[in-house]
Amino acid sequence: MPVLTRDEAQTRARHLDVHHYTIDLDLTRGDELFGSTTTIRFTAHHTADTFVELRPATLHRATLDGRPLDPATLDDNRLPLPALTAGPHELRIEADMRYSRTGEGMHRFTDPADGLTYLYTQAFLDDVQRVFAAFDQPDLKAVFDATVTAPPEWTVLGNAIAQRTGDPADGRWQLATTPPLSTYLIAFAAGPWHSVHTRHAGLPFALHCRRSLAPHLDADAEELLDITRRCFDRFHEIFDEPYPFDSYDQAFVPEFNPGAMENPGLVTFRDEYVFRSAVTDTEREGRAVTLAHEMAHMWFGDLVTLQWWDDIWLNESFAEYMGYQVLTEATRFDGAWTEFAVTRKGWGYDADQRPSTHPVAPDPDAVHDTAAALLNFDGISYAKGAGALRQLVAWLGEKDFLAGINDHFTRHRFGNATLADFIDSLARATDRDVHAWAGQWLRTSGVDTLTPTLTTQETPAAAPQHTTHPAATTEPTGHWQLDLHHDGTRPHHLTIGLYDRTPDNPHTLTPRPSAHTDLPAGGGTHTLTFTGHRPDLLLLNDTDLTYAKVRLDPHSWDTALHALSGLPDPLSRAVLWNAARDMVRDGELAPAAYLDAARAHLPHETDTALTRGVLTFARHQITDRYTTPTARPVALSTLTDLCRDLLHRTQTDNNPTHHGIRLTAVRTYIDSTTDPDTLQDWLDQGTVPGGPTLDPDLRWRALARLAVLGATTPATIDTELARDPSATGREGAARCHAALPDPTAKETAWQAMYTHDPSAQLSTYLFTATAQGFWQPEQLDLLTPYRDRYHPAAVALAARRGPALAAAAGTHGFPHPFIDQHTLDLGETCLRTADPTPALRRKLTDQLDDLRRALKIRSATTA
Repeated sequence: MPVLTRDEAQTRARHLDVHHYTIDLDLTRGDELFGSTTTIRFTAHHTADTFVELRPATLHRATLDGRPLDPATLDDNRLPLPALTAGPHELRIEADMRYSRTGEGMHRFTDPADGLTYLYTQAFLDDVQRVFAAFDQPDLKAVFDATVTAPPEWTVLGNAIAQRTGDPADGRWQLATTPPLSTYLIAFAAGPWHSVHTRHAGLPFALHCRRSLAPHLDADAEELLDITRRCFDRFHEIFDEPYPFDSYDQAFVPEFNPGAMENPGLVTFRDEYVFRSAVTDTEREGRAVTLAHEMAHMWFGDLVTLQWWDDIWLNESFAEYMGYQVLTEATRFDGAWTEFAVTRKGWGYDADQRPSTHPVAPDPDAVHDTAAALLNFDGISYAKGAGALRQLVAWLGEKDFLAGINDHFTRHRFGNATLADFIDSLARATDRDVHAWAGQWLRTSGVDTLTPTLTTQETPAAAPQHTTHPAATTEPTGHWQLDLHHDGTRPHHLTIGLYDRTPDNPHTLTPRPSAHTDLPAGGGTHTLTFTGHRPDLLLLNDTDLTYAKVRLDPHSWDTALHALSGLPDPLSRAVLWNAARDMVRDGELAPAAYLDAARAHLPHETDTALTRGVLTFARHQITDRYTTPTARPVALSTLTDLCRDLLHRTQTDNNPTHHGIRLTAVRTYIDSTTDPDTLQDWLDQGTVPGGPTLDPDLRWRALARLAVLGATTPATIDTELARDPSATGREGAARCHAALPDPTAKETAWQAMYTHDPSAQLSTYLFTATAQGFWQPEQLDLLTPYRDRYHPAAVALAARRGPALAAAAGTHGFPHPFIDQHTLDLGETCLRTADPTPALRRKLTDQLDDLRRALKIRSATTA
């Protein structure tokens, strides 16, 4: 399929003004196809050739100004409009479109729990053409009207208020006219939704999910709506522009590929956010961040939209930053930045150290087409960009930052804007050189590293003076010096945390007043001098206001090993844990030393986000990738012992925070144990001793681990599926069957993932679950033949099924348990000779770089 190039988009934008779309969808034509009729009114500025995009199953008719166009001229996804004359035009296209099973275009899902069917669209980035014909680029905004025919028992949702028309038995719905929108933001959802309605600020608000999840949505509806209202009100306090749409629907939809999508007036979320099993408060916080993030997009992205995909950061970095900030300011989740530090920031740091890294705002020539643009929805555009904006606010000041944002909204309301436009708005609000800042922060790639070196010098005491405290004059005075080594190019406004061991409890730390400094651009060593004695712990980037890796001097690291859990602020502890994480990844700290630190300090940790972040890194990176096979059993034993400590500490504790720590410990214990008898006993009893009960999530998790250990059977898995016949249960069963250490089970799973039979192809979710179960470090001998089959199969699948499956095959499908040179050679040969699709190539590039890093860490550890 041809992708749209930047040059083509610029040419078409100069040629056309698009005014209005009228869309009519017929969702009553069966399980495979739906009807799509589109009328587009637009103006051409001069005579030229152009085209409109659509990907139909069948193109029935196309007319331009009443004159028929030949459907046979449709070339893949482009219908030519040759020699289009200057002036107004009306294009009408009637087609049958195909439902998707991969979450792209119009996705169709039948719930195995009750047999009910649901549809929703995902038009991003260039998938609206799977739903209706469009001039599919973000800077050709237009007004939209839509009608939908659906089964009469269904509800239809869209970007604007939808109402039934005529006889209810006809299933006809009319959507209100939208303001000007980009095509990628158009959305529809249809099905027998369970809905919770309310009103706020004079607007209709609603939550929607499939009926089998109704009890779980109802249980959390007030929390979800309260967060929605609080964030909505806070955005109205800080933004001059009011919410720009006529309603606010939030639909939790099945088999959704991203976390959420910011469709104006109809935000779609993956329905795992409707919790059907116990979750931690940190997971509720994560859901709340997503709600706030998507609401921020109503301004950042929907009201003012990027002109081309090189400026995707203007959407995602801002929504990421504003989501965390507004959540912190307006809800009970006032520690959200700790979760950002320990979870999201590592995503950005990792992405920024791979060969595929790119600037937050890449050069336009680097985003030459939509396929290239899709690759940039990563930890850089989200987490690094948000970290850069947090640094910008610290350097610029919140008042000037918000003034610049509001100027930006006013100047480009319902239009398109670029990085240059945004920087100009900021520059109008401040005397600081934001153009230079943007060049240093947004146009460069890579992570700066900050390393401290401390020296001390005592000086003789001053001569005694008349004082009421003569003893004070007998103490020597002195100073200590910080040489701050800056390996990188960006300026940093930096907080330096200074801590002393508490005299009566050396495992706790007492903060001194923090120091603050501005590091200039260009790197080098910068010297700061302080009076008094040196602190026991010096922590660079305390409060986590900048984006940089930090190191500790030897004395501070020794203090941290003894008193890390004694740091009073969880955000400070997050910065320190991130420093340890980076040291492991850079070969400066042995993986076993990280595990030892976790073993020593997590039993005293009170923050669930930190507990989860440290355990996740320890379980999946330290244990499975950085630890050699011979040392892995000891690492797993360390983790299970640590989890037992956490369970013991929280067994009789009624602290709600500790409930989250306990649940996190249970999950990690299940994933790490090599003792199937304990897991089987928990399953038989239906509970962990002292709680929690084994809800569906924990039951499937325990059964998956039993499958890996060869301690369950296909019949037992099928019995569990009969107990939980939901979509999540179906995924759990697929994961468990694929995890069995049995040749027949492995070949069956492989064929399910990579079959060419269209009638048997897995959805993205089922493919992911199967791949997650398939590759297990405990089963290397059994899996070795599949490692050699992987690259040809993945390349063919990506070409056949598109970017969503390519991404799944390149992440979950990659043979990650094999940390060896042969696996690296296979991947490098594939990249050189097999011509994988861009989406798969990017994932393989990242996987191979992670593999090289793991090999270096193992080599350093062995040496």
